Amino acid sequence: MSNKEAKKIEKSSSIKEEIEKANKKAVENMMEAEPVWVDMDLAIKVIPGMKDRMLLHAGPPVTWERASGPLKGALIGACIYEGWASTPEEAERLLRTGEVVFEPTHPHNVVGPMAGVVSPSMPVYIVYDKKFGNYAYSNMNEGIGKVLRYGAYSKEVIDRLNWMRDVLYPVLKAVIEEIKKDGKPGLEFKPLIAQALHMGDECHNRYVATTTLFLKEIAPYLVKTDLDKKMILEAYDFMARNPFTTLNLGMASAKAMTLAAHNIKYSTIVTVMTRNGTDTAIWVSGLGNEWFTAPAPVPKGVWFPGYSEKDANPDIGDSSITETAGFGGFAMAAAPAIVSWVGGSVEFAIENTKKMYQITYTKHKYFTIPYLNFQGTPTGVDIRKVVATGITPTINTGIAHKEPGVGQIGAGIVVFPIDHFKAALRRFAEVYGI
Repeated sequence: MSNKEAKKIEKSSSIKEEIEKANKKAVENMMEAEPVWVDMDLAIKVIPGMKDRMLLHAGPPVTWERASGPLKGALIGACIYEGWASTPEEAERLLRTGEVVFEPTHPHNVVGPMAGVVSPSMPVYIVYDKKFGNYAYSNMNEGIGKVLRYGAYSKEVIDRLNWMRDVLYPVLKAVIEEIKKDGKPGLEFKPLIAQALHMGDECHNRYVATTTLFLKEIAPYLVKTDLDKKMILEAYDFMARNPFTTLNLGMASAKAMTLAAHNIKYSTIVTVMTRNGTDTAIWVSGLGNEWFTAPAPVPKGVWFPGYSEKDANPDIGDSSITETAGFGGFAMAAAPAIVSWVGGSVEFAIENTKKMYQITYTKHKYFTIPYLNFQGTPTGVDIRKVVATGITPTINTGIAHKEPGVGQIGAGIVVFPIDHFKAALRRFAEVYGI
């Protein structure tokens, strides 16, 4: 063996050790993060880099010309909500000419379901990771059907957003202030996820138990507030009728967890998986905020009456941050009832969880699945394992109509393409000289 060959082997062995150490640190950080809901405020006041005449959206960067129907619809609706435009045509002109700019959520430490659009005067949850000091943000959940995040922007959609700002937001802000008066840092969300996984949720498309637990936690503080009783009852009724009330808090918590794993040199762990209705994209811990993209696939699912796959837009949303953090679709074995919403079978839900172990670094310490003898959920997608096995993350998702203005038409299952995992691995080899 030549000196050159010996040095190459030595270097390769050294890099493998560095990757192993980095990945262990990344997943440990992800699991040990402690996300706490600590406050609420208007987006422009708290989100880093948020400006007037700026909108944030799910997924990687996209031009107006390439933007999907539901994303265009949500951006149009946000312009109307903000009062920048009075008609869809006027809003489209502002967006097309750049008078209103739109940027991805993730670089701002924000996540939003589906189109994920956040505008300056929208109220947002503020989640703080008390272990590693990161902040993450998300908007409030509107419910299902004809809603902004699915691209609808009719009067009923805008009226609901106004009500959420004027009624729901003050109630929730008063609640979190009462919780902190009680000597608590806020509402710890990680224990709610862990408990809900034992109660039939997977905490992406099923938040029935999580929302129930959340309402139980906040009920005493609702009573303590000085707000008008009618206002409190309106807010409580809205949250109780919406099983997705806690989705956005779960996503912000997942973002805080993955931030703890991000920007670790040599790590091949995925810290962002997201979609904008045109492209899917990932970030890799050891490659910082570099986007790796591939075309977004159309989900296979269960359709609302009158709709079918021909009406569906390709997949959209930041909500796959839940799978990135080790729950959601990766924990479907904990939530057999999810198949009534997204399709498939109980057997598929169990097999999907088992399959995801093949492309993840470890099993979660705190998120466990009773049916699998309390094994931890698959945690820490490793781009090397994805490329080596050919298995890609399989998640569950909502489905938006491909035309702007329509809204949700179903829910289903989607498999991430492999192209951006391969591109990320090639880039990783370039950066680290492998």
